[in-house]
Amino acid sequence: MQEQHYTVESRPGGRGRLFVPVPFDPDAVWAPKPVHHVTGTLNGMGIRAVITEHQGQRGFLLGPAWLRCGLEPGAHVTVVLTPEGPQRADLAEDVAAALEANPAAGAFFDSLAQFYRRAYLRWIDATKRRPEVRAQRIAETIRLLEAGIKQRPQS
Repeated sequence: MQEQHYTVESRPGGRGRLFVPVPFDPDAVWAPKPVHHVTGTLNGMGIRAVITEHQGQRGFLLGPAWLRCGLEPGAHVTVVLTPEGPQRADLAEDVAAALEANPAAGAFFDSLAQFYRRAYLRWIDATKRRPEVRAQRIAETIRLLEAGIKQRPQS
């Protein structure tokens, strides 16, 4: 996925937070998703965030700790962002096809944080030598995702 580099002026985010605008449409640049979890840097420091709408503008919120680190509203910040975790283009063909065939499951998968996406994919990939089990696990994953279940119940 293509990294996005930009410099922007930070703003107050309310409740002691800092809002960092995102000057591009992540749906157009990366892929349409209900929620964009991102990772990258802000002034060279590592960040993980979720792109949201705040006062009619797309961006991400940073907690009060960032203000204690010397950042303040109105400061120009240099940002580098990429989508976090496995993306559709990174998936095995059988998994990608199953998500494509079930738009509700695919949309829910895309909205999950990387931890949950990776857990499902590890569970499926643990069957590389047993294709019949792999197909069953993919079907079970799709069923769980369609039901809106973030994490596979442990048996």
